[in-house]
Amino acid sequence: MKTVPIELEPFKQSAPRRVHPLPVRIMHWINVVAIFIMIGSGWKIYNDDILFSFLRFPDAVVIGKWAQYGLQWHFFGMWIFVLNGIAYLCYGIVSGRFWQKLLPISPREVFVTIGEALRFRLSHDDLTHYNAVQKVLYLGVMLVGVLIVISGLSLWKPLQFFELANVFGSFQNIRLVHFLCMSAIVAFIVVHVTLALLVPQSLLAMLTGGPVIDNDEAPSAAAPMVAEIKTIPEMKTAPEIETSR
Repeated sequence: MKTVPIELEPFKQSAPRRVHPLPVRIMHWINVVAIFIMIGSGWKIYNDDILFSFLRFPDAVVIGKWAQYGLQWHFFGMWIFVLNGIAYLCYGIVSGRFWQKLLPISPREVFVTIGEALRFRLSHDDLTHYNAVQKVLYLGVMLVGVLIVISGLSLWKPLQFFELANVFGSFQNIRLVHFLCMSAIVAFIVVHVTLALLVPQSLLAMLTGGPVIDNDEAPSAAAPMVAEIKTIPEMKTAPEIETSR
């Protein structure tokens, strides 16, 4: 029996996976709008009952002509922020994105990355992987987001959410925690936007999805599959008979 190798067409590849899938991009930009509304309206609410005598936000950066309008905008932004945040957390957990992109984190890697950043040697060219500092910042801002929602609910409905409010000790403590969480988010935004301007491809990636991530489980299109098939035995021809001249 003779075997003949033949090339088969490779399996059809699935749609390419990108650094930022479409759901992540949609939720990211929804979050941008929600945070913009909440910060601007929150500053208007703060100006009506200031926490620090030396700090007052100019009218040019607040949302709402009066404090009541600021409250209405704040509640509007709050629901967008909360619902979008829940969707983002569920997507990150179910899809495994959090484990893939943000974990694990080693303390040694954090210190090494900080050292590289201080020496201006930190590279941001590879958009497919987060460095240790980025992982810490993203995880940290998510925890701050949870805390600002909890403190916000305690400020909004201290009687209905008295168990949450009691954790902070007093109403002024709740305001202070809420303000500090807002300050942390603003600081994160400043760093985030600065890096996006320094590395424009990171901003473009949040619009287009970014570079394609190789799928190790999928067969490679460059390597066609080879199969062996059995053929029927070769037919022997009758021997040639020499004829006499």
